[in-house]
Amino acid sequence: MIKLTVNGKSLELDADPNMPLLYALRDIAGMTGTKFGCGVGQCGACTVHINGSPTRSCLTPVSAVQGTKITTIEGLADGDTLHPLQQAWLDNSVPQCGYCQSGQLMSAAALLAGNPSPSDADIDTAMQGNICRCGTYPRIKKAIKQAGVQIQEVKHG
Repeated sequence: MIKLTVNGKSLELDADPNMPLLYALRDIAGMTGTKFGCGVGQCGACTVHINGSPTRSCLTPVSAVQGTKITTIEGLADGDTLHPLQQAWLDNSVPQCGYCQSGQLMSAAALLAGNPSPSDADIDTAMQGNICRCGTYPRIKKAIKQAGVQIQEVKHG
């Protein structure tokens, strides 16, 4: 049994230790928000947070993340309250096909957790590993900046 902490909850999964975290999350834990894209860590669709850092779950063996704090797209919101990025995504009509969105949101959330006021260059650097086949990059950047402003407003009252 593999013991994981996902979105603040303890899980015990009957998984091969070498199974990619992505498959353990989707196929065993039933958490299908994290997407399979390329399977080689190139597209970012499978991005989750491991101890707050964006990580490609398609390349990460499930045994390597025991004892860590894993956050998936299902854990980004606070109950019924959307994360500021999720709201900004909606406000800016970011998704088209939506396939890359969970990975995009997780990478952007990691960026804003460390830098709530990113420059265009900061965003480009942080998001360079997340590919959107629909080309919604300008809307993604706008949503990240909007969410950053909202996060700063909440912090500073």
